[in-house]
Amino acid sequence: MPISLHEARYSLDHATLLDTLSDCENLLIIQDLDGVCMGLVSDPLTRQIERRYVEAGKLMDGHFFVLTNGEHIGSRGVNDIVERAFDAPEEAFERGLYLPGLAGGGVQLQGSSGRVSHPGVSDAELGFLAQVPQWGREFLAESLGRAPFSLSGETLSALVEACVLDNRVSPTLNINVLYHHFRQRPELYTRIQRLAVHFSEGLLQKAVTAGLEDSFFIHYAPNLGRVDGHEQPRISDGSDAGTTDFQFMLQGAVKEVGVLVLLNHYYYRRTGEYPLGEHFNAREAPADIDQLLALAQSHFDPAEMPRIVAVGDTVTSHRRAESGYQRGGSDRGFLTLVQALGESFATDNACVFIDSSGGEVVRPGVDIDRLASDVCAALSGITDPEDELRLNFLFTRGHSEYVNFFCELASRRAQ
Repeated sequence: MPISLHEARYSLDHATLLDTLSDCENLLIIQDLDGVCMGLVSDPLTRQIERRYVEAGKLMDGHFFVLTNGEHIGSRGVNDIVERAFDAPEEAFERGLYLPGLAGGGVQLQGSSGRVSHPGVSDAELGFLAQVPQWGREFLAESLGRAPFSLSGETLSALVEACVLDNRVSPTLNINVLYHHFRQRPELYTRIQRLAVHFSEGLLQKAVTAGLEDSFFIHYAPNLGRVDGHEQPRISDGSDAGTTDFQFMLQGAVKEVGVLVLLNHYYYRRTGEYPLGEHFNAREAPADIDQLLALAQSHFDPAEMPRIVAVGDTVTSHRRAESGYQRGGSDRGFLTLVQALGESFATDNACVFIDSSGGEVVRPGVDIDRLASDVCAALSGITDPEDELRLNFLFTRGHSEYVNFFCELASRRAQ
């Protein structure tokens, strides 16, 4: 009798999870990257990925996709990190070792060969996005160079360079280095955080002027969920950094939509047909989870629906006295959809949470000592008693623990 994964709650029983997935023929793992298979670092240029993890991903070919708000390509892209994991960087290309799946929240598609495309994205949108990093540098240099920050010289230049991520389809301000720089004066960090929100909103107005009114949105990570369709930043209260990433993204580039794009490709690998059409992409899909679920129910053959394991590290829940809990996190949406797909298709899906709080980015973590006696307290800031998202399995020792698990899974399945 197979183990029921979806009924598990905050389980640390990785052995059972491993045994169950090792014997599951129709399996699809959809996984975030930063904080999941790599440690969270204040400077993305210092990220490292283990060679054995990359090679395990190759062994999982056809049953494994990544889904990230980061990017595959560019100076901050994951492909460059993958290449650095090998003595000869060209080995990644020659052996087809790039991580397959979606980046940019769902609009940058890549196979293991490293060939990248941007389905549904126009040249005008790409042209506008190309200007955002320079606008970000100018904003930070001007803001941090005047009072009350009054930074100058090499310090100012280094911080600006570290904060601006020149991603192709998701240019980003990552101000985690500023959180550490202003640790002794948290009011300055809060001020630049609010200025970054204002700058990001100003980019949307520039897009309107450029005739791209409905092309973009701001993704805040972590966030407090959506209000009237717009993500809400979490301004630091001093206990942690709050929102550190301000990503200028294409409309439709949300991870839950990416789940259906990846399923469409998974079905093609198994059946030779695209249930949603060969050119289905994130830009033309509904963003509402109920509508996405209905789309899946009307197009995907239940007999071919895989057991999906969704793996992420960015899920938040914060109590607001006047309005209950505010829930967010860039992985929440896709985990929730995977949970709903499992219920609808009876495929016993699982949602896996990686505790990435041990990295250089301050985040709520799992209090392992309280997990058995007081789950709510142990997962404070992550989930709550009324949360509809059920985290089935926890990896409390972070990405290294998950990498060990993933490598062992790949090895067993390869046998």
